Amino acid sequence: MLTPHPGEMSRLAGITIKAVQADRLNVARSFAREHRLVLVLKGNRTIVALPDGTAWVNPTGNPGMATGGTGDILTGMAAGVMGQMPNNIPLAAVAAVYLHGLAGDVAAETMGEHSLVATDLLAALPEAFRRAAHWAKESTTRIGG
Repeated sequence: MLTPHPGEMSRLAGITIKAVQADRLNVARSFAREHRLVLVLKGNRTIVALPDGTAWVNPTGNPGMATGGTGDILTGMAAGVMGQMPNNIPLAAVAAVYLHGLAGDVAAETMGEHSLVATDLLAALPEAFRRAAHWAKESTTRIGG
């Protein structure tokens, strides 16, 4: 699994950042297919793209998460979830990305987006897990918060 931000994606794909941002979904899907891997293109509406061309657009997260270290938090979360779901890496990636964004949203509720730092996501994880578990018990589908 790769977890590039748009600047890293531009270098990986050999295109400009502007080109990445102009067609995030197709850039992610094409790269994942071509290289046969799970790609998490971070940014506004993070994309999880699979080798078969399937892609998910994450509804959680906020601009306050565009700060140093939040990608490291995502990588740690992804490694932890993949360790618990070694036979379903795509689902583990989707779950980690969703929970990461949800933790950012929880943190923004208390800290505000402007003052968020990466470690605020760690403090918000228990509430993010609580909310996700609660929503999973509901009989309706929930997209976003």
